[in-house]
Amino acid sequence: MEKRETYCVKINLPGGVISAGDLYEILQIAENAGANEISVGNRQQLYFCIPKNRLEDLELGMLQSAIDYELNTDQFPNVISSYVTDNIFNTESWLKEGVYKDIFDLFNFQPELKVNLVDKYQTFVPFFSGNFNFISSDLSNYWYLYIRFPKTNDLYCWPCLVYSDDIPTFCKVAQEVILGSRELFYDQPETHFDLFYEKVNAGNKFVNQQIAEPLKLPDFSLPYYEGFNKYLNGKYWLGIYRRNELFPIAFLKDICSICLKTRVGQLYTTPWKSFLIKGINEADRKDWGVILNSYRINVRHAANELNWQLENLCKESLELKKQLVREFEEYDLRTYRLCFAIKMQPKTGLLASIIIKKTKGNSFDILHTRDFNPNSKDLVVYKGDLSTDSLGKGLIELCDSYYGLLSDGNTLLHQDTALDVEIEHHIETIILYQCQNCLSIYDKSYGDPFNDAPVGTDFKSIENYVCPVCESSSDCFTAIEKQVHAV
Repeated sequence: MEKRETYCVKINLPGGVISAGDLYEILQIAENAGANEISVGNRQQLYFCIPKNRLEDLELGMLQSAIDYELNTDQFPNVISSYVTDNIFNTESWLKEGVYKDIFDLFNFQPELKVNLVDKYQTFVPFFSGNFNFISSDLSNYWYLYIRFPKTNDLYCWPCLVYSDDIPTFCKVAQEVILGSRELFYDQPETHFDLFYEKVNAGNKFVNQQIAEPLKLPDFSLPYYEGFNKYLNGKYWLGIYRRNELFPIAFLKDICSICLKTRVGQLYTTPWKSFLIKGINEADRKDWGVILNSYRINVRHAANELNWQLENLCKESLELKKQLVREFEEYDLRTYRLCFAIKMQPKTGLLASIIIKKTKGNSFDILHTRDFNPNSKDLVVYKGDLSTDSLGKGLIELCDSYYGLLSDGNTLLHQDTALDVEIEHHIETIILYQCQNCLSIYDKSYGDPFNDAPVGTDFKSIENYVCPVCESSSDCFTAIEKQVHAV
């Protein structure tokens, strides 16, 4: 095997927060090892690349500073959190800085499964992109928990609320159960949640509270996360996004220096691959402006360029995004309340309401979540087998269709984002068909353009049906029941 010309270095920032001094130290080590730029991952971690002949410099610097890192691997996904949104995109929760930090400090191990700690009153950080998804409840220091077993899309609600101090221990125990019984809980088409519940609780005494009411999430809306913005007590926060996803190390070092000079203690990374700094004083805005001017940093990109999720360090995705954004701008396309993801690899947990997924060869499928709710894992195929050149047109048509549904007074306009909620309406059971290989679903109320099946076509009446996502035959589909509210 040919040796790599560069090494990719990853550093986890638990919760997406780091002190200015610690970040400066990382930047200095990266620079000394030959790196020029840093990027942010979609789980709030840091990435940079170094020449292969500078590995010894990196190892020495990391050892002296006692910094954990990974080289060309991603064994330990970062614990992500909505700490970045506190006092900016939500102000009404009990979930504050001290609670986040207390939980981070109790993690005495590096999780190998994805952990999300998210405030239910915000929509900036994804709720369900983790394997263990903790979402704040109305009861102080208690959390809803939704389990998503590795390499699957199904969510299981833990039957009780979890106490803040128990979160790290729970994650450690639950991870041991999953990784110790992969044949039961890892990348399985069917998972026995009751058995998992028994194994996790065996010999462990967690502090629990009954779930008084189902979790209700706000309607999705991606806030504009760039530029200088005024918030509490006359202070400002600054959001910095880079079109190429790369931040010059020299620029970030100057940012850290001004943070230390003006007593701004922390910087935040976001799942949208940007940096955010809080607590900037009015008197210091001029100095911040000097740095942005010196490095020609633009902080007012169009909203339709900010609402994208891409795989980490994927140049192909980035180039495709740039092409599509240009087409959106030429069309003057409205994308409010929509967000997009480009998936070059299968089973990547990216937040999106519209998904561009690469298939075999160089073609793409366009999918969207049911009701265009990005927190849903239920996907509908819109168009399949599209060339790169025809993707833009297909996406523009889908966006137009979405706003047409809203304008027609469709139920999308009043999305019910409650999970497991009981509504006093008639419940009807419908039959769907799910692929056992990729878990995509055929629903006759949507039809399937990929198989020339118009709306209302029964699955069994389609000859030679082929899964539009993974190309499995109809034999790989199983009938499943789903309860819906009758109209």
